[in-house]
Amino acid sequence: MKRSNRLVLLIGIFLAIVAFVLVVVTLGNGGPGGASPSQDPNFREVAVVIAAKDIALGTKIQADDLTTKNFIERDKPVDSFIDPSLVIGQIARQDVTSGQLITNAILNPQSVIQSLECPAGLVCIAVQVDQVSGVGTLTKAGDHVDMIVGLTADKFPVVTVNPTDDSITVVTGVNGTSVKALLQGALVVGTLLPPPPADTGTTDPNAPAPSGGPATTLNGQQQIVILAVNTQQAEVIKYAQLDGSISLVLRATKDFVDPVTGDPLPPETIVPVTTSGITLKKLVDEYGVLVPELVEAILPNQPARR
Repeated sequence: MKRSNRLVLLIGIFLAIVAFVLVVVTLGNGGPGGASPSQDPNFREVAVVIAAKDIALGTKIQADDLTTKNFIERDKPVDSFIDPSLVIGQIARQDVTSGQLITNAILNPQSVIQSLECPAGLVCIAVQVDQVSGVGTLTKAGDHVDMIVGLTADKFPVVTVNPTDDSITVVTGVNGTSVKALLQGALVVGTLLPPPPADTGTTDPNAPAPSGGPATTLNGQQQIVILAVNTQQAEVIKYAQLDGSISLVLRATKDFVDPVTGDPLPPETIVPVTTSGITLKKLVDEYGVLVPELVEAILPNQPARR
């Protein structure tokens, strides 16, 4: 072989090697754009928080309740979490099954209930409250509430019976109002709020925002709170709805959650608080409310009118 031919062959081999190296480098950097698979959203994986086991409604979520599942970043659910610390310590506002994604809707549900399942052995009953009687209409599924009923004086009329003709006369001026906590620790399984008002386009977009943060509109907004109770308690609630004025009182979550496991405490372990109820007499006798006294005014002699 001529010397010139060997030189051409060596140069060809060298150029082939260089081309091969360039191809390998280019593919290793993820193609012409220079992005590796670990950097490209089409290939990069992220760990998304899911439930490691079943989590009951009202449970305070612990670290061992959670695990993660890898998703391609472009397929990651928008409402999911990648940081478990944002979930730990939150209350599950619905039942969660093992392997289910932990989403913002589970921790902060919207007031739209598509379906409802009562806990075993209980019934669900709806109570209508407003901003004053319903803790600002801020109650959520998984909360526990006490129910207080107020009965006005007309429900306890004081009467006298004429022995002659057995006629009945209602005694006026007697305050018969009575207030009592009827139910304690009822589980909220769902809430409903009215839809937000439609935008009529009359709001000035250039108007300055109110100072001091968002304002609270005291508009008497109504809320439907669905409680899980036994049948006897449902009868009590219905009577209170018909003949009384109902208020719901929000209880502390930790009163109904095991401090070690974070699981809901069994209802039979909750010790009810003993209350006496309140009447005007109790307010006077036990709380020192003053009873008004009749003031007698002695006027000087007035000249007789003609």
